[in-house]
Amino acid sequence: MDSLAAAPGTGPATSPLPVLRARRSNATFAALPTDRLVVMGILNCTPDSFSDGGDYDSTETAIAHGLRMFYGGADIIDVGGESTRPGSLEVDELEEQRRILPVISTLAKAGALISVDTRHASTAALALDAGAGLINDVSGARVHEDMIALIAQRAVPYVLMHSRGNSRSMDSLTQYTDVVDDVVRELGEVREKFYAAGVSPENLILDPGIGFSKNADQNWELLANLHRVADMGNKVLVGTSRKRFLGSLLTSAGKAAAPKERDDATSATTALAGTQGIWGVRVHDVGASLDAAKVAARLLVGNANRNARLAAARQTEPSCVDTQ
Repeated sequence: MDSLAAAPGTGPATSPLPVLRARRSNATFAALPTDRLVVMGILNCTPDSFSDGGDYDSTETAIAHGLRMFYGGADIIDVGGESTRPGSLEVDELEEQRRILPVISTLAKAGALISVDTRHASTAALALDAGAGLINDVSGARVHEDMIALIAQRAVPYVLMHSRGNSRSMDSLTQYTDVVDDVVRELGEVREKFYAAGVSPENLILDPGIGFSKNADQNWELLANLHRVADMGNKVLVGTSRKRFLGSLLTSAGKAAAPKERDDATSATTALAGTQGIWGVRVHDVGASLDAAKVAARLLVGNANRNARLAAARQTEPSCVDTQ
């Protein structure tokens, strides 16, 4: 583990800021695992995110938590400086950048692969300059032309998420003829804008936008049909972590489970996603979802082994030819 850093208060590092050890190489998108789901750890550098707002809203606490996720096996750290929970207010780009750029720079120096969660092309560009390797954008159909141009120019991976409206209006925009068909169609329409600008299919990752302009029943329908999004031909990222529909599912004594009580259910959705050809998940609890990803991968191997064995057996069976 000589490529990692030491978090504050652990081992020999007891200073307020992390002490970074030398690393062998930088993490890269191309080096991500291909034998299981990719696990993206969520790092909210915000005072108002729905699950952990305020927990990591200083540079020091954000870096420390990012390093903990990195040590814990997160393949990507997704750093965001603006809450996108329903009803949240938009953050000025300069404030967003103040919150996240020092964090991105430090975690990248530690060897982590960084995604930046932003709607703003200016923030995305600065984050890439600071060491990020991936852009994660919740804008959906409202994606700005500047963002499309940036992704084409920089030729970096980009998460295109399905959403309607903004954080204040999305809960009123849940009317679908069929949520699965409509999400696939609407994602495809926005995807064409990126293709037209010269973005390669390999650099586009699709996200069905669980919880964004969808109600609880629609979220479950999408989760049961993630293979439809995967059939579009791009990598697919899914984010269910600690969301409201899981809290409602886990209601006890008339009270929905609190966000931090939803991690077990989140890891269950990770396992379900892993059996449907999904590329990655975005989660708060990295360890639990890593375990779930390994279980899902092993289940797929078990099924493939059985199919191969049955196919081989059929090939060796004597043919029943009537010679009379």
